[in-house]
Amino acid sequence: MSERWRGVLAALLNPDLRAVLAEAMTADPLPDARRRRAITRLAELGLVHESGSDGLEFDEAAVRGILSENPPAKPTGPMRFLDADGRIDRYPAQRGERDELLRWVVERAFPAGEVLTEKQTNERLSAFTGDSAVLRRHLVDAGLLERTRSGSEYARPATSD
Repeated sequence: MSERWRGVLAALLNPDLRAVLAEAMTADPLPDARRRRAITRLAELGLVHESGSDGLEFDEAAVRGILSENPPAKPTGPMRFLDADGRIDRYPAQRGERDELLRWVVERAFPAGEVLTEKQTNERLSAFTGDSAVLRRHLVDAGLLERTRSGSEYARPATSD
């Protein structure tokens, strides 16, 4: 992930750069309702606050605070292949990583010993992907889900300990 955001935030702390940026961004004045909404949002973010008779003031402390925060940890394991909603957004190319992702799905969707119809299986898998058939096929191919010969029922394979 790029650290470019740090440079952008640091630029906002420089009054000269802010002035030039404001010049570059100057557009037609906003209607009052849109301007109030924009001010409210900027205040919620902590970027501006009301200042006496001058109106608004940029809050450098808020930007400095963001710069001092540690960026969020990069996802690891199966989480690397999930979108913000926790659904699979891509399948890993490496078999070991793909198997890890598929095991993660099976552990969450299919309790041991439970036998499900194809419809029930698809409903469970739809929580993880928009294409249940592809995920189901991956699970069967990896040996993590068994289906009857007719394909009408699915279950986790019995483990031999």
